[in-house]
Amino acid sequence: MKYFSIGLRALLTLAFVGAGAAKLAGVDMMVATFDAIGVGQWFRYVTGVIEVGGAVLLWVPGRQVLAACLLGATMVGAVLAHVFILGATEGVPAIVLGLICTAVIYLHRDQINKTPQRASF
Repeated sequence: MKYFSIGLRALLTLAFVGAGAAKLAGVDMMVATFDAIGVGQWFRYVTGVIEVGGAVLLWVPGRQVLAACLLGATMVGAVLAHVFILGATEGVPAIVLGLICTAVIYLHRDQINKTPQRASF
């Protein structure tokens, strides 16, 4: 299961770093998508930071569930935006990424009831 988790997290990392970087860089397609959603370009930046940050968090020991929940929540928002605003057929990648996030949560479910430890430097 360890290698399966690593593979899923690597897939999520590639997808979310790519998508988040495109949002942060202001790729035309991303700007147009957030214009169509109608919440403003500030939300594109917030989403990009969450995606890149969540992808990094996937590799922090003991934080995989938190990261997958964050990324999964963005995919719920993406699916809702596609269904209600952008067109239902375009939401399939978000559904797939959300399902992969769910699998990561399941694989690391032992983290759910643990009390987070403070980092000491």
